Amino acid sequence: MSLEGESAPEFELPSTAGDTVSLSDELEEGPAVVLINRGVWCSFCAEQLQTFSEVSYDMWFHDDVSVVPVVPDPLPEVTEMRDRYDLQIQLLADPDGEVCDRYSGTEETSHGLTGLAATYVIDESGTVRYEQVSDTPADRTYGNWVRYYIRNDYEPPFEG
Repeated sequence: MSLEGESAPEFELPSTAGDTVSLSDELEEGPAVVLINRGVWCSFCAEQLQTFSEVSYDMWFHDDVSVVPVVPDPLPEVTEMRDRYDLQIQLLADPDGEVCDRYSGTEETSHGLTGLAATYVIDESGTVRYEQVSDTPADRTYGNWVRYYIRNDYEPPFEG
């Protein structure tokens, strides 16, 4: 089931910054990008997170965009991932996979419960304007593309 055009499911999760983050709080200032990750072990997830880490300040400063990565692992492991990859964004821990399941879904793998990797752009009203659920672990939408998608009034920036 696609969430595109629908209201984004609300959530509240612990952050690697030591606080609790809710989607509704993030949307008070502007759009949000929700990234569903497979887990702390996923190198493709780390690569995608690094691209968002590089553009997150620019998106926040110029467009009031919040980047909200959700990782289906316990907070200590998620914090270690943030530090290992020197990410400038905070990650949210979803150890039971409840938020991941409400967005793209979850699956049991050799790593245990994992999220299905996905990218969601949610506008200020809470509507999902873009959804990309990965067909393969390497299939990702990167930060720079999302930055220009939002700046192009939620239209693909490099078409036409």
